[in-house]
Amino acid sequence: MKIAETLNDGLKRGYALTITAKDIDARIDAEVKKAAPQVRMPGFRPGKVPANLVRKMHGQMLQQQALDAAVQEGVQKLIGDKKLRPAMQPSVELGEDYAPGKDAEVKVALEVLPEVPKPAIDGLKLERLTVEGDDTAVDAQLAQLAGQQKRFGDAPKGHKAESGDLVLMDYLGKVAGEPFDGGKGEDMSVEIGSGRLIPGFEDQLIGVRANDEKTITVTFPKDYNVDYLKGKPATFDLVVNEVRVPQAQAIDDAFAKSLGLESLDQLRGLLKGQVEQELSGLTRTHMKRKLLDQLAANHDFPVPPSMVDAEFDQIWRQLEHEAGHEADPAAALKEMKADRADYRRIAERRVRLGLLLSEIGQANGVEVSQTEMSRLIAQAAQQYEPKDRERFMQYVQSDAMAAAQLRAPLYEDKVVDFLFGKAEITDRTATRAELEAEIEAEDTDVSGDGHVHGPGCGHDHTPAVKPKGKKAAAPKKAEPAKAEAKPAAKKVAPKTPAAKAAPAKPAAKKPAARKAKA
Repeated sequence: MKIAETLNDGLKRGYALTITAKDIDARIDAEVKKAAPQVRMPGFRPGKVPANLVRKMHGQMLQQQALDAAVQEGVQKLIGDKKLRPAMQPSVELGEDYAPGKDAEVKVALEVLPEVPKPAIDGLKLERLTVEGDDTAVDAQLAQLAGQQKRFGDAPKGHKAESGDLVLMDYLGKVAGEPFDGGKGEDMSVEIGSGRLIPGFEDQLIGVRANDEKTITVTFPKDYNVDYLKGKPATFDLVVNEVRVPQAQAIDDAFAKSLGLESLDQLRGLLKGQVEQELSGLTRTHMKRKLLDQLAANHDFPVPPSMVDAEFDQIWRQLEHEAGHEADPAAALKEMKADRADYRRIAERRVRLGLLLSEIGQANGVEVSQTEMSRLIAQAAQQYEPKDRERFMQYVQSDAMAAAQLRAPLYEDKVVDFLFGKAEITDRTATRAELEAEIEAEDTDVSGDGHVHGPGCGHDHTPAVKPKGKKAAAPKKAEPAKAEAKPAAKKVAPKTPAAKAAPAKPAAKKPAARKAKA
């Protein structure tokens, strides 16, 4: 095999490989000898079919297998001989004029990882904002929990329904005067003001009493999840069976026992632990962002455009998804596009920080142990049905890329912890509001969502042979598994009949993604 460099520009590399017809033919002969014992042909004993007949019968398939193997081996040899570190999957293109019996001319294009300068990690200074947990936060959690366990009791005779009351009713929905599928229900319960039903429905329940009959008029939202009802005006004939009023939930030992605990003290203790854990997470988030700011300010080196493209595409897809759930999607998209250069800059910073953290980790012996990896796999397996968990665990253990993606967030956390240990840290007491305000003001979002972009990051860096004359597709972020290889995820519990029949509103919309600062 001959190798000629055709491009060496920054991090971009290009090579022309020549794989001789003699090499390909030798591989075909080897494949024929391997396949011959299994070939069956009338008139010949098993395993005695002449090699020339085997070649004649299966020549096209064997030719392709030999060519693929030769190209794959050639690209791997190129990477090894040139000591290349591909940033993403190399583009491999077979010459258009290739034909069996001729030398194969192969073009290989790739970007390499940069030489990361020795990280400057001495002299790091960080401030740790700590919030002392108090009974006020626990009381708020208790009140919220009690609110979620809301109970309703019989309303006084003649009581008119108010916001917060529970109305039990039968209903029949009509569009253009005709009943529609799914528009009928009996004894459905709805809490007025819960926002569970389509806009305007619950408001018109205010003032109804038990045994009332009423017809209300609403318009289905334009993004309703049933196509033939989108944007349509409708009426609902109601029969109110009962009105119930909320009853205050006493926060006492009985309440705790209803949740499966022994006492209110035990419940308070659990909630206090949750509050402290949440505050600790906020403190860490703030420190990590300040750390990344310092690293970004002290290090500047070129990063592979293909990695930036992949990161930017991920950011952009998420932004488009969120914009689609805005009240005015077109305006949200317009605002996004105006800030496109900023998001591109954020993607570049994420990639650079990821490479830097990877370099720091490798240089300082940061590793994810086998025990930690086993724990990660076991935790991830919990999202699957019990019958599929073992299959998922075997899959991750056998697929290096899936394992790398699972490992990456923990590896990054361990590198960050290592840097925390090197930094000079001063403590300052703050309120939760102050800590949250600091995080809100930073809003850098540059950690790469826990993903370290570097060697062993889970990106597919292996070459793939493309059809002759066709360019390679744009590199993609490696997925944990192909669809057919993934076990089925846990099923969502089915809705109650009442919930199915109710004229429910579409899923809640998410706020637009906040513009991140670089």
